[in-house]
Amino acid sequence: MSERDADQKAEMPELDLWGSGRNPSEHRSMSASKTAGTTDKKPATGKASMEAIVARENMLLALRAVERNAGAPGVDGTTTGQLRSYLRTHWEQVKRQLLAGEYQPQAVRRVDIPKPGGGSRMLGIPTVLDRLIQQAIHQVLSPVWEPDFSENSYGFRPGRSAHGAVEAARGHVEAGHRWVVDLDLEKFFDRVNHDVLMARVSRKIEDKRVLRLIRRYLQSGIMEGGVVGVRSEGTPQGGPLSPLLSNILLDDLDKELERRGHRFCRYADDCNIYVKSLRAGERVKESIKAFLMGKLKLKVNEAKSRVARPWESKFLGYSMTVERRPRLKAAGESVKRFRDKVCQLTRRGRGRNMERVIKEDLNPLLRGWANYYRKAMTYGVFEELDGWVRRKLRCLIWRRWKRVYTRARRLISLGFAEAKAWRCACNGRGPWWNAGSSHMNAAYPAGVFRRMGLISILETVKGHA
Repeated sequence: MSERDADQKAEMPELDLWGSGRNPSEHRSMSASKTAGTTDKKPATGKASMEAIVARENMLLALRAVERNAGAPGVDGTTTGQLRSYLRTHWEQVKRQLLAGEYQPQAVRRVDIPKPGGGSRMLGIPTVLDRLIQQAIHQVLSPVWEPDFSENSYGFRPGRSAHGAVEAARGHVEAGHRWVVDLDLEKFFDRVNHDVLMARVSRKIEDKRVLRLIRRYLQSGIMEGGVVGVRSEGTPQGGPLSPLLSNILLDDLDKELERRGHRFCRYADDCNIYVKSLRAGERVKESIKAFLMGKLKLKVNEAKSRVARPWESKFLGYSMTVERRPRLKAAGESVKRFRDKVCQLTRRGRGRNMERVIKEDLNPLLRGWANYYRKAMTYGVFEELDGWVRRKLRCLIWRRWKRVYTRARRLISLGFAEAKAWRCACNGRGPWWNAGSSHMNAAYPAGVFRRMGLISILETVKGHA
């Protein structure tokens, strides 16, 4: 092997999985391409067949996507880091099974995660091999459906996001549709009817092997406590394929709303319809509820669905102001959840270096939250949260000092007169009161935390404005 060939092989180890057969320039352009999960690039074969799914270029794109997304292992314990070595040994056999229509997916691993409003959401974590195959299917099927999806659908689609959905929602309200029908589908991913979904998939997919494989993924058992349970309905969240399948099923809802001339925004199973009166909203809610149950076999959660003013409800974590030209803002529930997360992180930070708590625990949360709510047009809540986060850190510091003597000596070392330091240390108040007091604000002003690396939510949001 020449030195040049060795360098190319080291840079692109994925080429060892299925052998060579293409020139280096083709490989380099292939390596530079993005996955279909994040772009609308269509695999080279271009047909919604099993041959297109297992095609070399498509599988390489899928492999990179799975490795980049990482994630927890499935029931077999294989990690994304072990996937390449597994494929070198087993891919030919897996490929033959796929082409013959004989491949059987493994069970998914059940993981329950708490929901913001209480209860839990069940995730089904497929094995990394099944995630690879699902990603490959997604890359082939997505370009088939994408051109026909509604412009009002924003979830899990290339070039679309939650930000686009909330901006469109604000536009509907500004146009005078100042009532919203907030529809919540009851346990959507757990209640999807397999026959109804597969009937819609088969509208555009003729390859029986692909249809059988998708149904097998829908029916994959769920392992819990070492026992595999049978699944007769639902599409488990956690795999790359379920978001696309949910859009395929709910595209019928989009088309029905468009046929009726409604203004709406849908992000996955979260759908808001904007109307001009309460009466119209109640009428739309009842008629759409009947449509969902009759045609798609989906049930609306009455407890969480309602007709309300946009500023009294939330959509994807955002709410709006009441003005004629409404402004987006972070919803009250979203702010509360943020505060709860900060409280959890600061509790875990007791006894640890303050700069590490800030940089490793707090900053990722602050940065992510600020980036998500960068579309908000009201800044008061961000300024308030910045001050509140600093107060939580001062509270953590005061707790660390513990004894009166330690608190007094620390304040003296920070420039306080001895009499004042002892008076502050002996005030008998709790940590939270002291964290908001003038002496702790003077001892640890905002500039100190900034030098420690603390991110400002307000500055981050304004930086995106």
